[in-house]
Amino acid sequence: RPLAGQTWGLTGTLEAMSRAVAKDKLEGLGAKVAGSVSAKTHCVVAGPGAGSKLAKANELGVKVLDEDGLLKLFDEHGVAR
Repeated sequence: RPLAGQTWGLTGTLEAMSRAVAKDKLEGLGAKVAGSVSAKTHCVVAGPGAGSKLAKANELGVKVLDEDGLLKLFDEHGVAR
């Protein structure tokens, strides 16, 4: 569980999968997927239409991944798309 102990956020639209599916896959890797962004958030995945969560992540210096970055993460850990 490579993401154990990490809190992630999702914002905006994802094209390859729904946010619910992305959440399930992240949780399968051990992450907690939160509905809000804080200084304790490890990473935010931002798709088109990302809103206040993306702004908050940038404000707090939280790492931001786009959908391609998320898909690469899944590939690296053998998570089926």
